[in-house]
Amino acid sequence: MAIIAFWSDEKRETGQTLSMVALTTYMAIEHNYKILNVSTNFKDETLENCYWSTEKQNTLIKGIAQGRDNVIGLESGIEGLVKIIKSNKTTPNIVSNYSKAIFSDRLDVLTSPKTKIYSEYLEIAKMYPEILDIANRNYDLIFVDISKNMGEEEANRILEIADVIVINMTQKLQIIDKIGRLREENNFFKKDNILFNVGRYDKFSKYNIKNISRYLRLKRDILVVPYNTLFFESCSEAKVTELFLRLRNTDTGDRNQNFMQEISRMAKELIYKLQELQIKI
Repeated sequence: MAIIAFWSDEKRETGQTLSMVALTTYMAIEHNYKILNVSTNFKDETLENCYWSTEKQNTLIKGIAQGRDNVIGLESGIEGLVKIIKSNKTTPNIVSNYSKAIFSDRLDVLTSPKTKIYSEYLEIAKMYPEILDIANRNYDLIFVDISKNMGEEEANRILEIADVIVINMTQKLQIIDKIGRLREENNFFKKDNILFNVGRYDKFSKYNIKNISRYLRLKRDILVVPYNTLFFESCSEAKVTELFLRLRNTDTGDRNQNFMQEISRMAKELIYKLQELQIKI
């Protein structure tokens, strides 16, 4: 059982959410793990849009408990879950009851808060560590997309309990330098449970895998999610699962092969890191 946090110190887009979506969808198909994706965003449904369209939301919410444990006072996603936890009516499967199944017994999504009021969002954000602790009893791997809108204290609490932290960056020199300074000035980011990832990766940039890894003095190469037109289109069309099922066996020379190879490498590196840290999954 392990918690993997996707995090970035950069306010600009790093491809963090979609990198997590690519990795978890791939692992749900190719590996025998029970996975939970946790979206912590505020007024941002990027993760949710990868799997279902807005017009299907109400239908999914109404059928969320079908085939699962009975739930008292069922509401959409995290709001309902928070109420149940505060009322001390938790059960072993309580988190899955309030999550939406993408692949049965393989991949669930706990959606982001639906409130448009920031103060309400911050109150919900305080509950994430407890929610992750409960979920950790029922899932093999829990992936958390830490929102840039979350308070620093709440984000740090998640980072502290995470078994592995994936730090996301871009291929801009200023951002790479910033990551380097972060590692030099903060011992927390020198720990063995840190991985580095570049979303929307361009292999033709001078800041490629080898050069960034060498520049940051890393023992192992950084992870990347290459920019892929089909993938980024599928993320806005709620067709990510269909795409990964279609690209499972790409032929040599297929323009999508490099994308799938890098996602596969990311999955292997994560599993290796968890084994290295002696976390049982």
